[in-house]
Amino acid sequence: MNNIDYIVKKSGSSFFWSMRLLPKAKRGAMYTIYAFCRHIDDIVDGPMPMQEKQDLLKAWREEIENIYNKVPTTDIGRRIYKNCMRFHLPKSEFLKLIDSISMDVPQPLQAPKMTDFLKYCRGVAGVPGNLSLRIFGCQDEQLIEELATSLGNALQITNILRDIKEDAQSDRLYIPQEYLEKAEISSKNPNEVITNKNLSVAREELAKMAAEDYAKASQIIPFLDKKAARPVRAIAAIYKKYFDLMQNRGWEIISPKPNISKFNKFSLALRAYFGK
Repeated sequence: MNNIDYIVKKSGSSFFWSMRLLPKAKRGAMYTIYAFCRHIDDIVDGPMPMQEKQDLLKAWREEIENIYNKVPTTDIGRRIYKNCMRFHLPKSEFLKLIDSISMDVPQPLQAPKMTDFLKYCRGVAGVPGNLSLRIFGCQDEQLIEELATSLGNALQITNILRDIKEDAQSDRLYIPQEYLEKAEISSKNPNEVITNKNLSVAREELAKMAAEDYAKASQIIPFLDKKAARPVRAIAAIYKKYFDLMQNRGWEIISPKPNISKFNKFSLALRAYFGK
């Protein structure tokens, strides 16, 4: 965790290309948030024993308390305190992120019910959105919650649709149980589901939810301050491009994953950032 800029850039994330145009202080805070989210995610995804994962997640809940008591004990904790607290980020959001990512521990999620699915999306994607909007300068609590939830859902569903085969290899299946039932798929076994002939029906239902959330977010973004809206439009544009690529080729196709080059990501971010 010693070089946050390197961690973010190395990840190849769409996030990097949409945030690099921010002023230095905000960019540093955003990179710190990303590195923290990535670190927590890596704990759950890593090869360490399950008990060690649970112990680390518990330790991070304690470290969040330390940060807000002004006595962080880890490098990333000190960086969060230094780079992020100036933006008045709520402790509850950090804890909500850890709780949501922890839904994959000790057992990986497989066909969660819709209520659990929405809770998961709000945590793993809505929390970064909530924190980001505060860093960008938004202070309207209702706007923050509505935009973080709608755009967070859209982005996370795009990830789920894109990574479904990769997730299955890790014994995970994030498509809600209700959509599998609608597609007449009774199994919750990820490797059985991704080979089921009706999978495209379930994926299409999930895609409809994402499309509605993208549309809802696009209606909310204009209410943001112009400077705050720029990075939001940038990240939305890149993810929407992934979504459109999958939609255009058909939901029956799960591999290869759609690809957007670094140059095209930056071009999309640049055009969205400056409204071109």
